[in-house]
Order: sequence, then structure tokens, then C-alpha cells
Amino acid sequence: MTAPVRRSELVCPGHSMKMMAKAAASNADEVIFDLEDACPPTKKVEARGLVAEALKGLDFTGHKVRAYRINAVGTPWWKDDLTIAAHAQVVVVPKVRSADEVRAVVDLLPEGVGLEVLIETAAGLLKAYEIACVAGVESLIFGVADFAADVGARDFRDEDFQYARAQILVAARAAGVHAIDSVTVQYQDAEAVKRDASRSARMGYDGKWAIHPSQLEPIHTAFNPTAEEIFQARKIVDAYAEAGEGAIELDGEMVDQATVAVARRRLEVARRAGLIEEVGVSRP
Repeated sequence: MTAPVRRSELVCPGHSMKMMAKAAASNADEVIFDLEDACPPTKKVEARGLVAEALKGLDFTGHKVRAYRINAVGTPWWKDDLTIAAHAQVVVVPKVRSADEVRAVVDLLPEGVGLEVLIETAAGLLKAYEIACVAGVESLIFGVADFAADVGARDFRDEDFQYARAQILVAARAAGVHAIDSVTVQYQDAEAVKRDASRSARMGYDGKWAIHPSQLEPIHTAFNPTAEEIFQARKIVDAYAEAGEGAIELDGEMVDQATVAVARRRLEVARRAGLIEEVGVSRP
């Protein structure tokens, strides 16, 4: 099965049905209803019911992934947050510091519900590969604001955290999961979003968090494959299908199932973006 497309993950407060409805109707690849940082402590219990209602009842435009973020393991809310997991495709776990914390969540998850994990602490960064290797994890997400606070940074300008960003990307790639970059908090600054998303895409990230629908277009533009990338992906998929099974040689390079999986995901991104039809592309 082709992995989900995650160019954009749009996060919105779980205590606002109005905002969740707007997110569901957006063109985000994934929507995440938030029970953690965007939800005040006094509203967390009420929000849990609203998120369950939203996941069950909203009209989710397109083929977007439906997810919600629980509170961190060890808080008074996290276990109860998981009681609504059956209504989602993915649960997002914040401030993860170890693989054991992820396993604690997995033990309470219904079968078939995936996990995305936020790396937001120095401890989590050091354990990122172990965390990514826990069965069920689909993505590592960089949470720059909380990471900056954890390491004692005076600010959290994106360019100050390239080491952490690179480490998370390497850990995700080594484990075979998605890598999702952090949000651009200046949501009204389209140029900043474009700049940050373009940098993330150049590095090799699969996508980026968003906190406002206006951020989606520049994010998608940055992560959409080029015409040459589409051509090469189709070439890989077609050659592998013609060969039947096992690793093959193509243009002097080895192609295996992992290579094909990346190519298929790239073609699905292109199809989602309207750059190709269901089948067939031509060389640019």
C-alpha cells in the first residue's frame, strides 16, 4: 500500500469545532486536532469529546489523514486521551523522550491506528532513531518551539536549529519513516513560510506542520516534485514492475522495494497536486 502523502499537516485547537471544521474542509494532506498545547487545561476534558465528535462526524475533503494530538505521557490526561483513538487514523504523541514512552502509548492503541511522534527535547533527539523504530511509528516531527525551551535557547528562529533538524531527518530515514519539519510561527508571513518549506524540502523532509490554512499553498509548492523527479519516479516504478520482483539495476544504480516505495510516494504527491493523471507521464 502506498504510504500517506504528508506535505502538510494542519494543526488546530481541539476545543474549537469551528476551527476543526475549517481544517477538515481545507486542502491539507493531514489534519491534527490538538488536545495538548493549543488546548487550555480547563478545556481538555471537554475538548476530548469534541475531537471524538469531529473525527466521527466532519466531512473530510479529499483523502487527508485524520489525526489528533494527545497530551504528553505522564500528564493527567494522556491515557484518557487515548480512549477516542479508534475514531482516528493516527495519534500524535508530543514531547517524547524515549522509546518506552512510545511503547506505553502503543499498548493502549486500537489495532490499525498509527503513530506520529514529536521530537521536542534534547533527550528525545538523542533517542530519535530508537523512537522511530518502535512498531507503528509513521513519522518523526520536529517541534522547534519546545525544543528551544528545553535546551535553554533565547529564541527559536528556525536557522538556529539545523543540527537538530538534520538529526531528526537522518533518524527518520534510517528507520524508514516520514520526517515532518516544524511549523513557521509567522503564519501571516507567506515569504517566511515559503523560505522555510523550501529549505525543508531541499534537505529531504517529507512535509511541514502548518497552523493556518494560508500556509498550505506555499508548503505544497515547496514539496511538490519537479518534472524531472516525476519522470525518474515513473521510470523506476515501470522498470521494477516489468522485472517482476527482487532488486534490479537501472541506469547503473540498484533499485529495490525501498527505492520503489519512495518513487510511488513521489508519484502520489504529483497526482495529489494535479501534476499528473492517474497513469502515465512524459519526459519534460
